[in-house]
Amino acid sequence: MSAAAAAAKEAANTLGVTPPRLLGVTILTSMDQEQAEGVGLSGQIEKMVLKLARLADSSGLDGIVCSPLELDALAANRPGDLFFVTPGIRPAGADVNDQSRITTPAQAVAKGARHLVVGRPITQADNPAEAAHRIVEEIAGEL
Repeated sequence: MSAAAAAAKEAANTLGVTPPRLLGVTILTSMDQEQAEGVGLSGQIEKMVLKLARLADSSGLDGIVCSPLELDALAANRPGDLFFVTPGIRPAGADVNDQSRITTPAQAVAKGARHLVVGRPITQADNPAEAAHRIVEEIAGEL
């Protein structure tokens, strides 16, 4: 377990609270292959995410933040008991904004996503509650 993960869990124990679930961030969903290489990351994004997932598991983290596009590879090469938080969720027809590696909510759920992060499609909608409801309906249609 990494020193940082151990310290976070020990602090929670000292305070008598349930330890937080600790997450590691893999490759930002706003980065495509060219941008990843531009900041010095080499290799295919999917392979980098798998490597970072293994590192997160061996460091004692509970989960990772990753694009839903990597879920198939992560399922096939399951790194420990990690859970996955998936940003880069854009409902059909929504603006992509600065995101590069995205799926719709239904596509993410079909790939096994269980913890979706949906920001601007809700927060910047004229009616955020309605936008959130449409996303829930889209996901329910996939289940």
